[in-house]
Amino acid sequence: MRLRWLDRPAAYLPVWQAMQDFTEDRRADTPDELWLVEHAPVYTLGQAGLESHILNPHGIPVVHCNRGGQVTYHGPGQVVLYTLVDLRRRGVFVRDFVTLLEQSVLDVLADLGVSSACRKPGAPGIYVPQSTLSQPRGDDLAKIAALGIKVRRGCAYHGVALNVDMDLDPFSGINPCGYAGLQTVDLRACGVRADLADVGERLAGRFSAAWETTDR
Repeated sequence: MRLRWLDRPAAYLPVWQAMQDFTEDRRADTPDELWLVEHAPVYTLGQAGLESHILNPHGIPVVHCNRGGQVTYHGPGQVVLYTLVDLRRRGVFVRDFVTLLEQSVLDVLADLGVSSACRKPGAPGIYVPQSTLSQPRGDDLAKIAALGIKVRRGCAYHGVALNVDMDLDPFSGINPCGYAGLQTVDLRACGVRADLADVGERLAGRFSAAWETTDR
């Protein structure tokens, strides 16, 4: 499996197009690839996303893309892992693939001392309890990682975004992932100071190790 770091910060549209081209051109023996990137500010709206979840973009570009899910924000201080993998060749179902992505994030967060991170039933992504934050806003969960994938001819692309140390204000311009009032946080809000490149490498490593152990 090849790991690539893309130029930082990267515009979203060329990266999305490159993922589509890679997936369309790949053959049965094409090696899987992992792409790590830190995007320039952008809102992305999933294939079934509702415009009503974009409250005020404040001049930030909005891109309608073909991943699953609603609207999210990408920007500096957030690392995105794009997983360009052949699910059919590995014999992995989509639901199991999502679980694997989420578990990779949970493992990285545990490595960094955020052992309270968890899933939320019916809401893909990774969350942390408000009680663990430096500035809690209630008793609910806050989102620290979002995911969305696209499967084309048995091959997946898009992936998962983990907030490391970023300006979180743009999340107030949307209903993150379609949930009004959902607080979005980063590692810094959890009391963790981490280098984005290191977090990206950890995330890719965790995913790669888990992927290589899946049944063929």
